[in-house]
Amino acid sequence: MTRREVFEYALLRVVPRVERGECFNAGVLVYCRAHSFVAARTHLDEAKLRALDPDADVIGVRAALHAVEGVCGGGEGAGQASGDDAGRRFRWLIAPRSTVVQPGAVHTGLTTDPAGEVDRLLDLLVR
Repeated sequence: MTRREVFEYALLRVVPRVERGECFNAGVLVYCRAHSFVAARTHLDEAKLRALDPDADVIGVRAALHAVEGVCGGGEGAGQASGDDAGRRFRWLIAPRSTVVQPGAVHTGLTTDPAGEVDRLLDLLVR
């Protein structure tokens, strides 16, 4: 039997007009220390975005979501976080911020497949 390991996850929320506080889920971050694994998957529902803000910068929001995926991947795509380990990149990404793309609360679970959790949670909580 494969050993189940603790993982942490947080939703990525799009808050088109920060002053109003309205938001919707547009991605998920998953971190598993035992596997030195961190990843993000995103899905931007443009109809929801435009419903909350008809003048929203769709290209900018999409770029911000893709930047989170880049930081998770490490290397040159992670910018200043390129030399950080998976845990530090995850902690940086879940830090509270007042921007259009914001992390939600961190939750935990058990898994044998952290990469599979990313897709499962995206389907369950975002799409």
